[in-house]
Amino acid sequence: MKEGILSSGLRYAVLRRSGAAAFAALHISCGTRDEEPFHEGIAHFTEHTLFRGTKRHGASYIASCLDRLGGELNAYTTKEEIVLHATVLKEDVRRAAALLLELALEPSFPENEVETERGVVIDEIISYRDNPPEEIYDNFEGRLFPDHPLGRNILGSPESVAEISSEELRAFVSRHFTPENMVLTIVADHDEAELEKLISRVAASPLSALPAFIIPDFAAPKPLEAFSKECETGNNEVNVVLGGRAPSLYGGARRVAAALLAAILGGPAANSLLGRELREKHGWVYGVECSYTQYRDSGVMAVTFGCDAPNLKKCLRATARVISGMMERPMSEAALKAARRQALGQMAIASDSGEAQCLSMGKSMLSFGRVITPAETRDAVSAITPVDIQSVAVEIFSAPSLLIYR
Repeated sequence: MKEGILSSGLRYAVLRRSGAAAFAALHISCGTRDEEPFHEGIAHFTEHTLFRGTKRHGASYIASCLDRLGGELNAYTTKEEIVLHATVLKEDVRRAAALLLELALEPSFPENEVETERGVVIDEIISYRDNPPEEIYDNFEGRLFPDHPLGRNILGSPESVAEISSEELRAFVSRHFTPENMVLTIVADHDEAELEKLISRVAASPLSALPAFIIPDFAAPKPLEAFSKECETGNNEVNVVLGGRAPSLYGGARRVAAALLAAILGGPAANSLLGRELREKHGWVYGVECSYTQYRDSGVMAVTFGCDAPNLKKCLRATARVISGMMERPMSEAALKAARRQALGQMAIASDSGEAQCLSMGKSMLSFGRVITPAETRDAVSAITPVDIQSVAVEIFSAPSLLIYR
């Protein structure tokens, strides 16, 4: 792997990986939390409208540019980044990288195309509101971070999106879409030195020395008093989110312990504690999950599930019992060893995807100024002790917040 920076400020990471497919991604350090003083939802709306035209090409060209080569072009928005990514044949990776940079650095936002995409985004918002499991989680996060940028909804509202103009989109992009705010990553079966030269050519900027990365100093959100709220929705299924703030992206060992705790409680494996208790043992839920989302200045750990109304109290009691067990006593070293092995195995399997590698490299470069190696991750996970797990469980769940849709 090679990492570096261009004189323009664009950072990059490239990795040689065998295979016919190549992957390129442009990561922009700008998301929903960066929308002030613009309308809510502008980051997501920008992501959509980038594909509607550049100073050199129209929407139809962009839509078909990689399609006709057998490739794919996609994007997503989070609270802290916008990512454009492409999958192509390895011989077409230069074209993919050039297109990603063109979309981000030369968008034109034609009025008629913006109006077309506005309808698409508003339909997405309306459709999302008909999906209680997704809506309740965003509502929960909004309540965890009141009067803070992390509490903003990624999609915005139909009302806010209706107010966003082409001029506002241009102003938002002008402020945030700069080379020094971006990372370009490529995973392809090409010599890594040649990939570096490719990036320099398509970005029209020479290679430069990579400076030391300084972690930004973020002010943590104000302390929050735990809340318990029920909302009447008229749905057949009751949806529940329980949890609280958690260690941030820069939380060091606490962050690693929190990630392990989430996997132990309700990770993707069938043997998670809550999965065994709520689904396998009693059949009260179809699925239960414990997620851990890391932001630059905070984090969120949330247990989520849906159940029939008669089973709600039983599910809540069982969940509290499982979490209390993690808080009251350290788990055995044998159980933690098994959890570490399972977590590392899942990470290894996920990283076997070239696309996942490409996206992970960009996230790491944005957050830490370099790509965290698998060996570093293994060492960090292996260093976590049962007391570390217990400590972070107490930190997060001593006074959890609860949101119920019924």
